[in-house]
Amino acid sequence: MKKRIEVIMAVVLLVGAYFFAREGAHMVENRKALKGEICIVIDAGHGGDDPGKIGINKEKEKDINLKIAKKLQQLLEQEGLKIVMTREDGNGLYQQSSNNKKVEDMRRRCEIITEAKPVFTVSIHQNSYPQESVKGAQVFYYGQSKEGKELAETLQKTLVAQLDPQNHRQAKANESYYLLKKTPSPTVIVECGFLSNSGEAALLATEEYQAKVAEAVKAGILEYLK
Repeated sequence: MKKRIEVIMAVVLLVGAYFFAREGAHMVENRKALKGEICIVIDAGHGGDDPGKIGINKEKEKDINLKIAKKLQQLLEQEGLKIVMTREDGNGLYQQSSNNKKVEDMRRRCEIITEAKPVFTVSIHQNSYPQESVKGAQVFYYGQSKEGKELAETLQKTLVAQLDPQNHRQAKANESYYLLKKTPSPTVIVECGFLSNSGEAALLATEEYQAKVAEAVKAGILEYLK
């Protein structure tokens, strides 16, 4: 009798484990499906004739931006999110015959973002300052965007936690950046570090640290989407 009960219990446990595993798999697939409906635009700042900031180590901001942006794209696509990139190579978003390449480039970025209809846009940049000692990642948002502020603050927390806990910078409102003002959905600008700081510039030039930055931004995005 005892042995019979043990057999029955074992069968019940196996059946229960099967259904639990199946439901768990369905939940994972459902989450992936829901994520697949979420579109995020990743904007790699500058490009083409516009190098952006030039580092103390002669590294060009446009190149670092693109490398981090592409790493972030890969990480987020692995999470099942739909990602649209404003640029995927070293070229700017303008015609060579353009009279004002910078204006055309910025307008085209805004067009891509508007057409994609994302929940938000993350623009990757690097900072610079005359005083070499200044360093630290910082996120900017449009001052009139409540969602932008929340996203920026979430990203700032993960950047500080994963890159430099001694970084006391906070997410900051900005009313003048073109991309922040001219996009219909929330947009934030992530300044990943200062190319004018020798230590940070050296780190940002490495694939390892670029991947670390991308991981930190990804963590912030996933936290915001919870």
